[in-house]
Amino acid sequence: MSQPIKLETTNGATNGNSKVEELKSQSVLARTEEIVDPFCDPKKPQRISFHDVTSAAFLIKGGVERTPCPKSTSSESYGMDLYLKKDFLQFTGSFKERGARYALLSLSEEQKRKGVISASLGNHALALSFHGWKLGIPVTVVMPKAAPIMKIQKCRNYKARVIVEGRDMGEAKTLAMRMSREEKLLYVNGYDHPHIMAGQGTIGLEILEQVPEPDAVVVPVGGGGLIAGIATAVKALSPSTKIIGVESEKCASFSRAMENKGPIHTPIKNTLADGLAVPQVGVNAYATAVPLIDRMVVVKEEWIAVAILRLVEEEKCVVEGAGGTGLAAILAGHLDDLRGKKVVVLLCGGNIDTTVFGRCLERGLAAEGRLVKFNVEVSDRPGGINDLCALLVRMGVSIKDIMHERAWLRDIYTVEVKVVCETMDWAHSLELKDELKKCYNQVKFSDVPLAI
Repeated sequence: MSQPIKLETTNGATNGNSKVEELKSQSVLARTEEIVDPFCDPKKPQRISFHDVTSAAFLIKGGVERTPCPKSTSSESYGMDLYLKKDFLQFTGSFKERGARYALLSLSEEQKRKGVISASLGNHALALSFHGWKLGIPVTVVMPKAAPIMKIQKCRNYKARVIVEGRDMGEAKTLAMRMSREEKLLYVNGYDHPHIMAGQGTIGLEILEQVPEPDAVVVPVGGGGLIAGIATAVKALSPSTKIIGVESEKCASFSRAMENKGPIHTPIKNTLADGLAVPQVGVNAYATAVPLIDRMVVVKEEWIAVAILRLVEEEKCVVEGAGGTGLAAILAGHLDDLRGKKVVVLLCGGNIDTTVFGRCLERGLAAEGRLVKFNVEVSDRPGGINDLCALLVRMGVSIKDIMHERAWLRDIYTVEVKVVCETMDWAHSLELKDELKKCYNQVKFSDVPLAI
């Protein structure tokens, strides 16, 4: 039998290079083992009940935020009574706090002394670390090397023992499961543990109190725990309300599971909705949610970017990709059958990386036709580029980037200018295109953007 893993830590950091090397070598050994989580056994899936959700609501009351669910300021433009459940306003920035707190409060006294462990890329780790700190329960989180540095440091700030190891979530979870067995720590699955699902279901109770009898509730789907909990609560109190799940096309693991009649490993590609990038949905979440879900929708990445942009501009909400997928489904036209009805969209997380946020806004502008690029050949004589810039000013266009090229042109008296600029909308962009073609013979303009 392999030797137990022993880690000495100071303020969440490993103590000494020898311990780090020991951990890495044992991680390699761990990948050869398969340890089954007793709370997430594929042979014995556990379904949560409405009673589980109400029990969670009673226990976590006062420990998590009761987040607002106001009517969207742009409801009329969407053609429906649209309400936004802003659960990204939790202290750590996501809905994960609900399940984490309930799971911790449900521990036996002995387990509270020993502590818990989990593997996570970010939001679950943050929630577990924060509430473990507040409740005085030791928390260990294993985070893969791809986890954002900001989230790793925040977990350490919440006094958790943080281990950064593994190329991906699979390796991180394998190590965490082995440590749970050898250190007698309870492993808390971030989307499939029954207490986690019940805790997330409290969002459904709040939604029905804030927006009575909605026609539909739109929920982002990753591992499935969130929609399982919400569907359990909503369907028990408002059976006619439709539960609609939304996934990114880059990580449609729940849709594939439904096609397969059971959880199945799904290849995951890089996605704006990294919080939903779970390669295989939870067995408990699947068993609980499938009978209650009315529809699953898969959206393209560009629509997620547009949703992030719209939420910033119109609602003053900064959300991560996962948090914007519900609105993305509406923008993409997948939910046009809900026009004229009362719809609640869950904004589940706001922990977006600053650099990713900037790229999302640019991609959203491009997808709406408000950020365009074109190549145009102008005279290389004095004033040629100035005349082009004057035309752009006259059209009310804002130049974001401009460069020129001479070497690969046949005519030595012309220069090719490449411009990226921002317009008011696609109609304005087309006006610019027409004006350029009137003034110049060689113009190559952006293709029609996705969101038109």
